[in-house]
Amino acid sequence: MNQTNSIARFVDRHRRTSLSEGYAAVFATVLIWSTPSLFMYYLNRYYDPWSQNFYRYFVACLAIAPLVFYRVHRGGPGIDLRAVGLCLVPCVPNVVHQVTQVMALFYMGPGVYTIFIRSSVIFTALLALAFFPEERFVIRQWKFQAGTLLGLIGAFGVIWFQPNMQSQERHIALPGLLIAFAASFCWALYGVLIKRPSAQLGPIRSFGLVSFITSALLFPLTLAFGKIDTPLHAGTDVNVILAISAVTCITLAHVLYYVAIHQIGVALAQTLQLLCPAGAMGLSAWIFHERLTRMQLWSAAILLVGAFLAMRVKPIAVTETAENI
Repeated sequence: MNQTNSIARFVDRHRRTSLSEGYAAVFATVLIWSTPSLFMYYLNRYYDPWSQNFYRYFVACLAIAPLVFYRVHRGGPGIDLRAVGLCLVPCVPNVVHQVTQVMALFYMGPGVYTIFIRSSVIFTALLALAFFPEERFVIRQWKFQAGTLLGLIGAFGVIWFQPNMQSQERHIALPGLLIAFAASFCWALYGVLIKRPSAQLGPIRSFGLVSFITSALLFPLTLAFGKIDTPLHAGTDVNVILAISAVTCITLAHVLYYVAIHQIGVALAQTLQLLCPAGAMGLSAWIFHERLTRMQLWSAAILLVGAFLAMRVKPIAVTETAENI
């Protein structure tokens, strides 16, 4: 009996540690991912969407490579064709997301885009429901449902009341809305599809492969539709900013995000990303003088209330493990 109780306490302690690591990782990701839209908005002046994403992922791949080689040298899952196959499928929606999000920033400011992309939570919830039965308990809780609904309403309100940046119309141009919508859906799909590869390979190996495969997929697209020689004309300062954005917003943030979805689940990790707009709006107002209308501010408030409700959802307790022992 004492042995059973000690095992139960050990399992409970391990669970609390895992949850703490998951929440720490997701909040660090929130902090970092408040800035990518600002970097991309700035780089749009010098890079086309194809070359910008290719070089950002290429730099991210170089940044993660030493850690990948170190992990492989220490043992564990190796890099083989099976591992490449696991990561190949998630890379397809990732490529679409990366390109469309840069394109969307031609139609809206970085703060507005960061708010709108949080609408991916509704797609994540539906996709998690279909792909991962173990996460269905989270989606069925009323706080998660209410938080997701409010977040979606707020996100669409922010973009609906966005004035057209290319004319005097009160609402955003339809192509911009569709491009942002595609970016949101593909980001949710990527978050769902990468869960199992990251769990099997670990965050370092999985992102090493994702960054390499994404760069490989973007290279021919850049040759066909972009300008591969852009770094030669952009200037040293611009290229340094691109490298900084790649290392922080792609390499570091993705590794932390993989840790988060492995520990607390993809649906909850995605919903907590609803906190990113607050930092993005403040930075964009300071750097680019972006201003939101009154209706956009109300919509943003609704979105953050939804995030607060979703944050109160707890991942499943590991009770069966102790009972079965």
